[in-house]
Amino acid sequence: MPMLKIFVGTMYGGALDVAEQVKPLFEQAGYEVAIFDQPTLEDLVGSPTDLALFCVSTTGSGDYPGNFVPFVRELDEQSPSLADLRYGLIALGDSSYGDTFCGAGRSLDELLAGQGAVRLGERLEVDAMETFMADDEALPWAEEWIETQQLKVA
Repeated sequence: MPMLKIFVGTMYGGALDVAEQVKPLFEQAGYEVAIFDQPTLEDLVGSPTDLALFCVSTTGSGDYPGNFVPFVRELDEQSPSLADLRYGLIALGDSSYGDTFCGAGRSLDELLAGQGAVRLGERLEVDAMETFMADDEALPWAEEWIETQQLKVA
């Protein structure tokens, strides 16, 4: 059974909630799913990752949440080749912050692409100013992502 790893960067639990809400969709699509809410680079590269989904909220002025900083630091410093990694990205932010809206998700997208990873489809950017519950946008996006990227294996 292929492995989907969901990597969560969260401050107040919103991104973790999104991860837990989309998990059953991927299990129904035939994946074994693991959620990492204190992710390390080893979680990503230490064992096979058939597909990755990043659920990352933005704090401050476009910053990564505290639980995600060590992962990003390791990824940046060790610069592993991620040429075999296919991933999706759900970025959570607040458009009232202007230019830094979804800054963590956008930065992560650039960092992953710089290591050779391939994003499948478009990045979902959830705006807290428009959507009270992020999973209201994330669930339909995940269903569509599974279908349009032909990710169903079961």
